[in-house]
Amino acid sequence: PELGRRFAERKRCADLECSMLMCRGKAMRDFKGPDCRFVNFKKGEAVYVYYKLIGKSTELWAGSVGSDFGYFPKDLLEINHNYSNEELELPTDVSLTCF
Repeated sequence: PELGRRFAERKRCADLECSMLMCRGKAMRDFKGPDCRFVNFKKGEAVYVYYKLIGKSTELWAGSVGSDFGYFPKDLLEINHNYSNEELELPTDVSLTCF
């Protein structure tokens, strides 16, 4: 099926609304995303993960750095705290939109 602006059809979350933190990590290097759907960060910054894309784009997770929210490559994060061991598999909505 056509994903349109979605990166993946499914995601893993800690709760049904994907509003609970799954884990926290430290950025292993600087990251500047290709567009506004991505969150930018500097090496050493804390990154909070709210959901993990599965299926087509398993390399992307979604989370926040400060007050900014967006996608980032999971390989750039060193997990240092898990908030939830439970992961629910849910359909994704339309990806974050650039305005």
